[in-house]
Amino acid sequence: MPRIRLYSRKEFSVPLYKRGLYILTGSILAAVSLELFLVKNEVIDGGIVGIAIMLSYLTEVDLGLLLLALNVPFLLLGYKLLGKAFAILSFYGVVLLAMGIFILHPLPVLTDNPALAVIIGGVLLGGGIGLIIRYGGSLDGTEIIAILLSKKTCYTVGQYIMIFNLFILGSSSFVFGIYEALYSLATYFIVYQTMDLVIDYP
Repeated sequence: MPRIRLYSRKEFSVPLYKRGLYILTGSILAAVSLELFLVKNEVIDGGIVGIAIMLSYLTEVDLGLLLLALNVPFLLLGYKLLGKAFAILSFYGVVLLAMGIFILHPLPVLTDNPALAVIIGGVLLGGGIGLIIRYGGSLDGTEIIAILLSKKTCYTVGQYIMIFNLFILGSSSFVFGIYEALYSLATYFIVYQTMDLVIDYP
């Protein structure tokens, strides 16, 4: 099976150690966003992160462990589709995110204002994910599934990701409530706008 890309983005001739530092920074930003702004306000993002947040809430299993467990099958698939470097950098990012969540979990939420949590948490999460994607990794296995489906149908990767996330965000209304689902939808919009800015920044 030929190797393909998640995104058509510029190549960055960045040494591996610098890519590792950028991915470390992105993972820290994502962990701060999730633990200190979003999760404790019952606001979720899309993709594997959103699924893991809901499962953690329902089962009381550690969020970091769920992120690792849910992403492993997709990372193995990504190894075949996107290459060894992608799989290693993505695994590195997910492990760092899980560690960050574990370390930050005992700390109190920084704001219980949902609007502030959505804006600040969304920007931090989008910036973190954007850095990780820009420098060769990913925190979300649903993107790989979207690629596989898009190769067999007339729908694009972006359309599949949107469908997945609308289903995930809609499901959050049954777990947390309708208002939290609306806040989650707003977060999703901010995350992806910020992520695109970081990925495409010259």
